[in-house]
Amino acid sequence: MSLFTTIFEALNREGVRYIVVGGVAVILHGHLRLTVDLDLVVDLEPGEARKAIDALTNLGLQPRVPVPARQFAEPEVRERWIREKDMQVFTLLDFDNPLRTVDLFVEHPIPFEELWERSQILPLGEAEVRVASIPDLVRLKELAGRPKDLEDIERLGDILKRHTEKP
Repeated sequence: MSLFTTIFEALNREGVRYIVVGGVAVILHGHLRLTVDLDLVVDLEPGEARKAIDALTNLGLQPRVPVPARQFAEPEVRERWIREKDMQVFTLLDFDNPLRTVDLFVEHPIPFEELWERSQILPLGEAEVRVASIPDLVRLKELAGRPKDLEDIERLGDILKRHTEKP
């Protein structure tokens, strides 16, 4: 997780509205598993999206595809990527350390304000991280439907059950 700590610190410092989803969120909720990237849902309002991109590119992350990173903040560009490329995430990576990869959703799979309202702030070392709630994470995993997502759903269900069974 220390691989992503500087990313969380930068996002928090810049006041970026983000929510961790995907494998890292599963880990932060308590199920240890391998993951190869950091999946984020960010506020896609242009000014907010620009803050997210600036925070990440200032850390040296660059788009995997050959486009200017700031294009991510332009709604019409994202819509074109979705329509023409069937893009779901915009990937930024550290070419010196390919393990440091961030995927930003190009559209909200669940309305952002709903995700934000139900998210939890969890500690990670010195940083605090905003993570999707377990029910929202399960919903996102159901939408993806890959075998590893189905396994995550089962583990998240176990975690949720343990939380609700506590006296």
